[in-house]
Amino acid sequence: MNRLLHYRAAVLFALCLALAAPVAPALAAAEQSDAAQRHYERGAGLLRKGDLPAAAEAVRKAIELNPSSAEAYRLLGQILFKERNPSEAVEAFTHAVKLKPKYAEALNDLAEVYLAQGKSAEAEQALTRAIDVNPKHAESYLDLAKAYEQRHESSDALRTYQRLLTVVPNQPEALFALATLYDGQGEAKAASDMLRRLTKSNPKHANGWYLNGRIAERNNDLIEAAYSYKQAVAAKPDLVDAHYNLGFIYRSQGKPNEAEREFLEVLRYRPEYAEAHMNLGVIYTGLNRLEEAEQSYERAVELKPDYAEAHYNLGVFYELNRKDLPKALAQYHRYLKLGGRDDRVERIVGTGGR
Repeated sequence: MNRLLHYRAAVLFALCLALAAPVAPALAAAEQSDAAQRHYERGAGLLRKGDLPAAAEAVRKAIELNPSSAEAYRLLGQILFKERNPSEAVEAFTHAVKLKPKYAEALNDLAEVYLAQGKSAEAEQALTRAIDVNPKHAESYLDLAKAYEQRHESSDALRTYQRLLTVVPNQPEALFALATLYDGQGEAKAASDMLRRLTKSNPKHANGWYLNGRIAERNNDLIEAAYSYKQAVAAKPDLVDAHYNLGFIYRSQGKPNEAEREFLEVLRYRPEYAEAHMNLGVIYTGLNRLEEAEQSYERAVELKPDYAEAHYNLGVFYELNRKDLPKALAQYHRYLKLGGRDDRVERIVGTGGR
């Protein structure tokens, strides 16, 4: 009986050893994987903080513990690229893709490095592959379209932006880029259609409103242009060109107070804007605020000595408002010397007027 009990105990003990034998390595492997993940997360956090050397060290430890982590190799590539080490970054991203062939994000990162190196063909290949493995990877469509634009391949850029819109219908960069390309090709209606979609889905897209204003102004639709410029500066108060164009429209519509407000906004952000000073001179002259008008004209020609129109307007101001013909003649001479043409001015300064 005792022998039987001893035998059963021995068998049970041996069975327990057999079952326990694989557990220890499995636990060790799990602990190693957890440690690798901690190093990876630490590296990502350090990258966000801008501590690149420490981030690289942490990620290399993660890779040492888990050499099959495509994500860790991608993160290492991002760090190396920020460290201005593109060759090693390419190696890291390439290895990430080798470990995970359908890794669109790593392919996109790889393309970014190639673009920085001026390797447009390699970048295009990486981005095309990223789209092949993940047809909904919006960033790769966007980067590929931009690459085509840099190479002045407008038709390919248009087609790629359009494909992006099938993935993300109101992607703002794609809509604005398409509007800009269409506008550059003289397709105003197509450009306006894109801008309508853009400003409807993204009402605070200042550049979209500004471009819409320019197209409307070229079409002599000043109501639409003024509305668009107002929306642009509401979204981005320091958008100087929108203030300037809006001021010019108000001036042409005989609204001097509104025009003055916009040109003063221009000068608040860009005091050196000679054209704004000149337009204020015209406005102040019309309002009989002659001291301010003279100061504005003089400031315009001081800031931009080759500004022919400002010299002309200052000459007219001296002649008609100050009755100072010598000063007027000096400005008219300068105007003509800069290539200006005006029969009346030429008669005043003499035949040839140079």
